Amino acid sequence: MSYTALYRKFRPDNFADVKGQDHIVTTLTNQIRHNRIGHAYLFCGTRGTGKTTVAKILAKAVNCEHPVDGSPCNECAMCRAIQAGTSMNVIEIDAASNNGVDNIREIREEVSYRPTEGRYKVYIIDEVHMLSTGAFNALLKTLEEPPSYVIFILATTEAHKIPVTILSRCQRYDFHRISIDTIADRLNELLKVEGVQAEEKAVRYVAKVGDGSMRDALSLLDQCIAFYLGQTLTYDKVLNVLGAVDTEVFSRLLRKIIKGDVTGSINILEELITGGRELNQLVGDFTWYLRNLLLVKTSENPEEAIDVSSENMKLLQEESEMISVETLMRYIRVFSDLSNQIRYETQKRVLVEIALIKLCRPAMETNLDSVLDRIRVLEQRMDERPVQQVLVRETGEHSEDDRTLAEEPEPPVKAAPEDLQRIVAGWKGIVNQTSGMFKQMLQKSVPKYNRDTEDPVLYVEFQDFLGKTYVDNPEAEKELQDIIMAQTGKTVEIRMLTADSAQNINLSQITVDQAIRENIHMDIVVEEDPDDYK
Repeated sequence: MSYTALYRKFRPDNFADVKGQDHIVTTLTNQIRHNRIGHAYLFCGTRGTGKTTVAKILAKAVNCEHPVDGSPCNECAMCRAIQAGTSMNVIEIDAASNNGVDNIREIREEVSYRPTEGRYKVYIIDEVHMLSTGAFNALLKTLEEPPSYVIFILATTEAHKIPVTILSRCQRYDFHRISIDTIADRLNELLKVEGVQAEEKAVRYVAKVGDGSMRDALSLLDQCIAFYLGQTLTYDKVLNVLGAVDTEVFSRLLRKIIKGDVTGSINILEELITGGRELNQLVGDFTWYLRNLLLVKTSENPEEAIDVSSENMKLLQEESEMISVETLMRYIRVFSDLSNQIRYETQKRVLVEIALIKLCRPAMETNLDSVLDRIRVLEQRMDERPVQQVLVRETGEHSEDDRTLAEEPEPPVKAAPEDLQRIVAGWKGIVNQTSGMFKQMLQKSVPKYNRDTEDPVLYVEFQDFLGKTYVDNPEAEKELQDIIMAQTGKTVEIRMLTADSAQNINLSQITVDQAIRENIHMDIVVEEDPDDYK
């Protein structure tokens, strides 16, 4: 006997075996038990969720001689005939290939004849949205007032393409995507029947890749079993068959991207390609990984929002502290655009490499989110600059390895006027080390200097009137001085004042562009808006 695919072999033959569609099963069994059967049903939902299966079970149930709690007995002559496909009472039509007016006219002629056996003649029209406009019009009258012994069951994956006149004549049932837990439980049941050993992690991954479709999950499982026939199905084997990538690799790739390591990112891609990973699958899975990371960063209870192991959750939580939401959104945008482009391209590897370079080098793009990412990179570089502190006076007689700390620490060097630029370059990092209301006021403040004197005094001009609280506040000044001392190794005199009182002093603002230009030696190009000259 020829081999039967798993999704056909284990297709449910009664309502109790239908998984993940309890809201539909309960309604239909109640209708059958209380003899409230409708004349037209519309089953909507994505592929592999059980539309055609439930339609066949319903056709058996309404004709069953001994129904059991609204479900077919599968033992009477009618049930066996319908199950074998030999019954004249159940007519299945594929609307994708029989979508003309003539096909519907044949149905209209046939419904005038009563069933030779059983109670109902059931027409199952699959992919009904493929019918032509003329065919829909020909079906209208029959669908609205069919004979009492006729039931129409329409199944479709695209309900929005069906005319409203058809929708209003049917009882509509929406089939939900099946959860990963439900699919995994079903797969474990079938594996026991087939006598196949499999790791729980492997089964759950197959269920996840099924994307809510029980049929897709069963087809993938069938493929994995065939590849490793007679062997235990492990997680790594499933990844190998499906051309997928372990999430640990995505973690390594993301960390390389965050660091801006183009070479490291390309090397990881090279490893995956050499290992036979499929690029379309790689792009989709990495985009999903970024989506999970975004949920971890923005959700209060990420454990409930995503389905990952505790080890992967730990990695995601660690990486969520390394990246901002804006940067993460840019990564998702770049890879979402890539998934649309790569589908029909021949040079897929080149496109993936370009996308990785874009993520590592935000200067290649001019979008707002890429500009924010460029600022993040600049701030990261400034924060990573080594702290210059004078530990001992260099005599020139000792090598660097022989230098030791002096018994008495050298007094801190007083900041020079040019040091104010360095302080402003790292102003955001200094402010972020403060806390509470003081931090909020500093975030709105402007650092300035007195251009009439060479005295290196840092003036902090509060733009909010609430900043008056910190004017002439020695504790606040001391807190800022300590932070600047720790970051630059120099002391600076700080004076805090409000914007109105600053008008009496000839102060100038040190711009961030100037500070960056002086400290990073990078020219800042400001694009002028042509509308300003109109």
